[in-house]
Amino acid sequence: MANTIIDIKRALDKNVGKRITIKANGGRRRSSEQSGMIEETYPAVFIVKLDEDQNSVERVSYSYADVLTETVELFLSGENGQKATII
Repeated sequence: MANTIIDIKRALDKNVGKRITIKANGGRRRSSEQSGMIEETYPAVFIVKLDEDQNSVERVSYSYADVLTETVELFLSGENGQKATII
């Protein structure tokens, strides 16, 4: 588990271009799971390009604070379908 926003940003910087699965807590017992690729990282947010066939939006952005507070969980997609936590 990353301890700071800087740790989270560094981990995501290393994984730009890799496929991930995002599990986002929408509040009131709602959560969503989406797949895509880490497209870019910025000082306060990161952009994920979502799979076109599964989503109505093309890209989503999340802040590193979302990951730190566990509002968003990120998993690397492995070759054989296994998921590994990035942070």
